[in-house]
Order: sequence, then C-alpha cells, then structure tokens
Amino acid sequence: MTEHFYFRNHLCIAMELLSINLYELIKANGFVGFTTALIRRFTSQMLMSLSLMRHHRIVHCDLKPENVLLRHPAKSGIKVIDFGSSCFETEKIYTYIQSRFYRSPEVILGMNYHMAIDMWSLGCILAELYTGFPIFPGENEQEQLSCIMEVLGVPDKDFINKSSRKKLFFDPGGAPRLVVNSKGRRRRPGSKTLAQVLRCSDDDFVDFISKCLVWDPERRIKPASALRHPFVTGGRRPKVLTSTSKSTLSTPSLSGRRKDTTETPKKSLISAPTPLTARSSRTVGSNVAPPTPSSSSHASTLGTSRSYRASQPQSLSSYHSSRTLNGYATATAK
Repeated sequence: MTEHFYFRNHLCIAMELLSINLYELIKANGFVGFTTALIRRFTSQMLMSLSLMRHHRIVHCDLKPENVLLRHPAKSGIKVIDFGSSCFETEKIYTYIQSRFYRSPEVILGMNYHMAIDMWSLGCILAELYTGFPIFPGENEQEQLSCIMEVLGVPDKDFINKSSRKKLFFDPGGAPRLVVNSKGRRRRPGSKTLAQVLRCSDDDFVDFISKCLVWDPERRIKPASALRHPFVTGGRRPKVLTSTSKSTLSTPSLSGRRKDTTETPKKSLISAPTPLTARSSRTVGSNVAPPTPSSSSHASTLGTSRSYRASQPQSLSSYHSSRTLNGYATATAK
C-alpha cells in the first residue's frame, strides 16, 4: 500500500503499479516454457515470500501463476499478490480453496490443511513455467485427483482414511474410482513419472518439484529447507530470511541473469535475448527433448487450460502483455 484515503465515505487504497502475471508471461511466450535459470529466480523469490508467510503462520490458499506478478516489465523481480482467500493457520475460514489446477490433495479430499498447501501449489507452478502448461489439468475434482495419481500413484490407505470425501474418489477397498474426461480419456494411476512429464535433464529441478508434490503434507518440503535445495542455490550460498528481514525482495536486472549450465536457450519470440527465452529444443548432455506445442497431448492440455481460465477473471489485458514484451526487448537492446 502506498496511500489510502476516503472518498464519499468509501475507503480507497492506492497500491504500487505492477506488471503482468506469470500466466500472461507464459501465454505471451507461446506456452513454450522457460529456462531453469529464470525459473530459479522466480522460485527463490516465491520461497522468500512463503518463508515470511510461514513465520507469521499465514496460508495464502490461492497461489497460482495469475497471482504472481512481475514487479517491472524489464526485470525478473516478482511479487505474490491476492491474499483475499488467505487465513491464519489457526483460524481457517474456508474448506473450498485453491484454484483447481494448483489444489493440494488434502484440500480435494476434505482433510485438514495448513501451510503445506502453498508448497504444493508452488510445485505445480514451477512445472508449468517449465513445460508451458499445467501439470495436473483436471476438468473437475474427480479428474484432478486422477491427474495427480497418474504421476504420483495411489496414496496409501492411511492417508485415504483421513479423508472425509474418500467415497467420492475411492471404492471401499481403497482403489481409485477411475473417471473418463470429456475427451474420452481415462487416466491410469502411476502410468507416468514426474521426470517423464517434465522431460527435463536438470536432476535438481526435478528433485525439487518432487519434494513439493508429496501426498503427505507433513513430508512436503518447507520453505526454509527449499531455500537450501541445490536447485534454488545453484551452487551459491542460500538466502536466509530472518524475522527482522524486510518483506521487499531484490529485483535482479536482465543483465545479471546467470547462464543456465544445463541448457542452451533457443531464440526467443522477440528478437533480443530476454528472460522470456524459451527452453531449448535440445538439452546439453541429453537426448531428451522437451514436449512440443504441436503434440496432441499438449494441445489437449492447453485446450483444457484455456477453457478453464477463460471463465476466470484476468488481471490485465493482452495489450498490457504486448507492452511488457516490448519493454523486455527495449531493456535488453540498450
């Protein structure tokens, strides 16, 4: 908040002007995804925010690409916004929380939740930043859980028995009730691995996401530990957030971007090299290529994602997205 005042008995609050959100950034880049170098920058900043929230026992409850905004169109600094659904961990108000693609399994299953749900959402966001599309694009809650089980397998019975909605998702023996989506597809539990879905040769990146996407929230990685993970530190000394630290994060410039040691970026959608650089079509030291936008599965997922997001309020226009892209090009051309 920069200023507040009353106008005709209405409280008016002036906030700082931020740029586009991460979903608009993904969209502007053609749903191709970004290098792990840029994702690392975003990750460390989101973790600093989550660490600060954890210190104050706050659960965001709606972490998603649309709620992470660039601070400036020519820099990679970000801010987490929209605390309209957030709550203190000891004063929960809602049970129906989180946007579906980023909803944790404990929320879907009607279990008790705490700050670990935000780490689940973070893992989903990072996967989307890399691939260009949601990792769990369920059409409804039943298929959402099927998407999760397709990659993580079926949770153990002790976890299932804690659910107040288990009859909706599992039969009496604990076997999942398989659902068919609108495209006639039935997802089979455990038929994919996280590495297969991401198709990424950066083992630290895959390992980091795997520690976020854990069925049991008690075993899910916490922000403080995540800040020390090799993917986040990149070989550097990890950042430490203390109770006296300022909440304002640093905003690294484009010129200071580290070269990704595991990937060779290909040409961006815009002429000048920018943090919008798409992931390479070939990864150094690996024959694994990332998924292409032309694949049928990618097209199907994008269709589901666009349909779902079309019904959601958008924070900024596509015109603003274009202006931001031009801002990146101008900044790097100087």
